[in-house]
Amino acid sequence: MIRYLEESGMFNAGRGSLQQLDGIQRMDASIMEGQNLSGGAVAGLEGYLHPICAARRIMTDTDHVLLVGEHANRLARHFGLARLIQRKRPTSLMNKRNSRNTMNPKSQALYRQLGLYDTVGAVALDRAGHLAAGASTGGVSVMLPGRVGDTSLIGAGVYADDTAGAISMTGLGETIIRAGMAKHLAILLELGWTPIRAANYALKALVRRIQGEAGCLILDRTGRFAIRHTTPWMSAGYWNGRGTPVVKNRFP
Repeated sequence: MIRYLEESGMFNAGRGSLQQLDGIQRMDASIMEGQNLSGGAVAGLEGYLHPICAARRIMTDTDHVLLVGEHANRLARHFGLARLIQRKRPTSLMNKRNSRNTMNPKSQALYRQLGLYDTVGAVALDRAGHLAAGASTGGVSVMLPGRVGDTSLIGAGVYADDTAGAISMTGLGETIIRAGMAKHLAILLELGWTPIRAANYALKALVRRIQGEAGCLILDRTGRFAIRHTTPWMSAGYWNGRGTPVVKNRFP
């Protein structure tokens, strides 16, 4: 699912990733499986269409969890991952996105309230009872070169544990990191909280303590799930393996 979203160009991930202030697209991604608590992540990946695939290769083919910058690029090149042509000049879409850099404070506040972060993520439970979570992003609209958000950090943006649940976060990465949101939610699930109760509690605490803004996908080991966000909108969907997937722009 994350590969599909990265390739679409409609989100701030993969093909649609934002440019940092030096004009380069640098992408972060992570993936985790709940059976053995294995995980893989990349930060600052340049020139590859599917950072989630690089993260998975780190999880399955190395003894490491996180690779960054040129070393992540080398790994992607070694495994022959699909290349992404870097934009030499911003397209009309990028011009629209980069215009955020010159927004006045009121417009920036409205932009944040609308939840236009576009990070992509997914959580899943298979028939054997194993959980997985992942996320992929191109960052935020105004980034110093080298900035890394929550998406590539296991325990902040992503977490999966078969004894608890799977979590994928989106939103203001710096606040998600400071709150350790994904691991925090996993602990609540392990204590027996429902996904909805855990999501409501953790998101309210994030707003109250550090004025954070976030959305989360939460799936527990029994298949119960929650999609919650502190912003008015967050495009998301779910599917139970039968019938038609449900997709909405807003979840209560």
